[in-house]
Amino acid sequence: MDDSRIIELYKQGEKRQAFNLMVRKYSERLYCIIRNIVHTHDETDDVLQNTWIKVWGALDTFREDAKLYTWLYRIATNEALSALKKDRFKAFVSMSDYSREIEGSLMYDESFNGDKLQLALQKAIAKLPPKQKAVFTLRYFDELPYEEIAGILGSSESSLKTSFHYAREKVLKEMEKNVDI
Repeated sequence: MDDSRIIELYKQGEKRQAFNLMVRKYSERLYCIIRNIVHTHDETDDVLQNTWIKVWGALDTFREDAKLYTWLYRIATNEALSALKKDRFKAFVSMSDYSREIEGSLMYDESFNGDKLQLALQKAIAKLPPKQKAVFTLRYFDELPYEEIAGILGSSESSLKTSFHYAREKVLKEMEKNVDI
């Protein structure tokens, strides 16, 4: 079902049905976005649940000046970045310590089924600062255009291009250290 039909159902008072359709249509995509930012399955599930709670509470305010999935991605990305900040401050650790903790959790995560190269990529992404991680994830994995990423993150396209460039360079450099490319 297309987004305009989902919004139309919502406006016609079929709120639960519209919301359920939205959850079915976008949960997997949002999970992937969140997972690439927070890295652990349990944390991703928590952030996804918080995302849907925020969406439910804010659906009445959706202005339709952005695409529905852009709006959903923005909420999911903001929730994931907030979770990263909370976790980091809860543990009172530096970003490098936090990155090492994430790297270790990837290796023991039952739901991670990647090969050596995928593990190296995820470890490299874990070392990125939160904004670069979000930009890299949205551009690299979801192949979103910079215009849509700007709508999701509330940044200019030029700053996102710069962030992606630096993130890509850091990821490549980190992977060269850990994997024979």
